[in-house]
Amino acid sequence: MTSTTTHGSESTQTTLLSPKAMQILKIILLVAVDAAVGYLISRLLTLGYDPLAIAIFVIFVFVNIVLVVNKLYPLRWMVVGLVMMGLFTIYPILFTVWVAFTNYGEGHLITKEQALDQILDSSYLPEEGKAYQWTAFKNEDGEYALWLIGSEGNGFLAKPGEALTQPQAGEAGISAFDEDGIPESIEGYQRLNTIQAAIDQNLTKILFGEEGQTIQVRTPSEAAELLPKYEYDPDRDVIVDLETGAVFQNLRGTFTSQTGQELKPGFTETIGFSNFKRFFTSPALRGPLVRIITWNFAFAFLSLLLNFSLGLLIAIMFNEPGFPFKKIIRSLLIIPYTIPALLTILVWRGMLNPELGVISRVLESLFGWAPPWFTNQWWAKVAVLLINLWLSYPYFMLISSGSLQSISDDYYAAAKVDGANSWQQFWHITLPLLLVAVGPLLISSFVFNFNNFNLIYIFNAGGPPMANTPTPAGHTDILISYVYNLAFSGSRGIDYGFAAAITIVIFFIVGAITLFQFRFTRMWEEVSENV
Repeated sequence: MTSTTTHGSESTQTTLLSPKAMQILKIILLVAVDAAVGYLISRLLTLGYDPLAIAIFVIFVFVNIVLVVNKLYPLRWMVVGLVMMGLFTIYPILFTVWVAFTNYGEGHLITKEQALDQILDSSYLPEEGKAYQWTAFKNEDGEYALWLIGSEGNGFLAKPGEALTQPQAGEAGISAFDEDGIPESIEGYQRLNTIQAAIDQNLTKILFGEEGQTIQVRTPSEAAELLPKYEYDPDRDVIVDLETGAVFQNLRGTFTSQTGQELKPGFTETIGFSNFKRFFTSPALRGPLVRIITWNFAFAFLSLLLNFSLGLLIAIMFNEPGFPFKKIIRSLLIIPYTIPALLTILVWRGMLNPELGVISRVLESLFGWAPPWFTNQWWAKVAVLLINLWLSYPYFMLISSGSLQSISDDYYAAAKVDGANSWQQFWHITLPLLLVAVGPLLISSFVFNFNNFNLIYIFNAGGPPMANTPTPAGHTDILISYVYNLAFSGSRGIDYGFAAAITIVIFFIVGAITLFQFRFTRMWEEVSENV
């Protein structure tokens, strides 16, 4: 930081901080940020968010290298953007890949250590164990004491880590008893009512009495000599039920006995390629998956074919010089492209409603029958294609119009001289040259429609439902909407691992389609060279 003062023709420059001081200040700020990030990483590791902690660690190691190494100075201008890209783009992709190889889902959302803590927290009342009615007392330091009344009516004072005593009124700070045999007060402690005692959720975890004869609060009215129900053997990775002697083995993230009994909760565990194997080989899923994949390809292909064909047809019509009211009609035709797709889909859903929809009511009045758009699988597919046509044809009309303007009239003049009719001119001149220009856009449109989740989900959520399928599946479901059903609305619970595996499969399918179509793009370029 510098300041400059000018007096006539003389100027003086005073340096507020030297370069060395600036360098020290930068290092101090970097160390402070690293300390904060280090604390965040430690908290994430404590809570079991290991993948996110590792991602943040790698990103900030990269940031430190960029800020310290002078040769990487140009990257400093992009470091914020690179951090955002790492956290919000690269990390979710890598996390999805990791999840695909795990059993991550409902019942398996926490780490093994967290699951063991919850399971081993269970207790049971042995046959020789005694049960008591209890009343809680609390001192200013937040420490609890219990006044216990046994089955024979005897009263006992229980404190954590101390043996049970049976003091009388006036002894050990015990006041007079009320009609229920409970002290009105205990010296240093305040008596709590039932509501006050119920507020503290940790009260049930406190062990009162000395080791070997501890008492725990069991219910709002009962405390008992409870014993730990389960014991974990890390050498064999099993949990032993101390009450029944049953042994629970770790089977894919769930401790399960030989009789099939499972201990909840389960935990996240790596299961290799099991999710992918299930996707490709499960007989229960093979039926709906084959139909869904077939419809997914058909939907993307038919959408592209219909949308491009209509858009090109309109563009060719407007390309004629003498077409009347060209500008006005073209402006009206672009309107569907300017309205948000969400609103358009909802409007179409309302118009096709079998009871109140204007389209259904008009068809009913004219022909005495309206298609069952939401209950019949074929008419539902027609409706989806129709809505997608309305949403997409303006886009193809615009790009086709621009591409047609770039085709020289000399080609058509030469074709007319050679005797080519209109169809031959279109097939051998217009279409090849047009495909060269719009080919990459057609590929991107196919990929978009292959994953067009919004249209399917908003219109009818993939319905109508398929019958006799083990997982929720509809006749208009595409892979991405099917994955959503598995991950968030499955009847068998949330299954993120399986959904992530299908997502990766979709990625490779789309990638293969894209590469295959780019090969055709090069072929179109070769054809255009011969036009």
